[in-house]
Amino acid sequence: MFDVAGLVGHRYRADDYYEVGREKIREYARAVQDFHPAHWSECAAGDLGYAGLVAPTTFISIAAMLANRKLFETVITGYDVFVQTDQVFEMYKPVLTGDRLVSDVEITSVRRIAGKDLLTITNTFFDQTGAVVQIMHTTVVGITGDEVGAGISDAIERVVMHGINVSSRTATSAATARTATDPVSETGPRLSPISRTRVPRTAIRFEDITVGDELPARIVRLTRGDLVNYAGVSGDANPIHWHDEVAALVGLPDVIAHGMLTMGLGAGFVTGWLGDPGAITRYGVRLSNYTVVEAATVGSVEFTGRIKSVDPEARTAVVVIIAKSAGRKIFGLATADIRLA
Repeated sequence: MFDVAGLVGHRYRADDYYEVGREKIREYARAVQDFHPAHWSECAAGDLGYAGLVAPTTFISIAAMLANRKLFETVITGYDVFVQTDQVFEMYKPVLTGDRLVSDVEITSVRRIAGKDLLTITNTFFDQTGAVVQIMHTTVVGITGDEVGAGISDAIERVVMHGINVSSRTATSAATARTATDPVSETGPRLSPISRTRVPRTAIRFEDITVGDELPARIVRLTRGDLVNYAGVSGDANPIHWHDEVAALVGLPDVIAHGMLTMGLGAGFVTGWLGDPGAITRYGVRLSNYTVVEAATVGSVEFTGRIKSVDPEARTAVVVIIAKSAGRKIFGLATADIRLA
């Protein structure tokens, strides 16, 4: 295997922009079971001061998958499966219908822990004005066929949909894939303060909360149909989320829910309580376990949360989110930074 650590700093700008569609927002909101009216109705979004439907917190992961495809197909090679471990979203502007998002993609960290390679990919998203909308940090573990069941590559080839390249390529093209630093990055991204200075229209006011307060619990149920739907809406074709044979070959007890799906559910748990989906400024999750969804039963995730800290001057707070499935914590550490009316 090539020296993946030598790729730290590799970066490029996505070839095309991603245009945020009205119906795509609704599809994604349905996939993560987020029924806040601002994701569905222009009138409801307008009542909160938005010029169009507001995308759910983790929606931008769709654009990231498209932007990162070249990275996984031609640069980070030698692995058969990637497993997500950590995710951080930094929000600077709400993502709205009609936004045209362009992503800078960069390998920002490579670590080797317990014989495994952990790679962090950072996506910086700019809108049509050149302002930064979100910065997203994704950490994955690269797993080779030697570490999982024999025949994993063949099994994936048999079941993955057409148009998705899952073959491993040599790293010879990695050097030629590098691009020069673009002018925007040379001068530093233009961070928009909209999400940080906009007066939120939350149902909960800052004066209503204190450290230790608990959020109302929420239980979400997941079927295989939910997983297949999320795979189609998000573009995440990894068959460990819908194919028993592949899940078994990588050592899983059964098909598991997407990590990003459970994160989307967790974000909706917080924004539903807040009443304003644009009131989250940072959302970070470390995955510690998975949600098993058997063919004959319904899986479930229970979300609870509490106020960890408050900042009276900024009228902000940090919420700790607990997610459990079948009695196991699936979030090792999850927090949401929020701004309140």
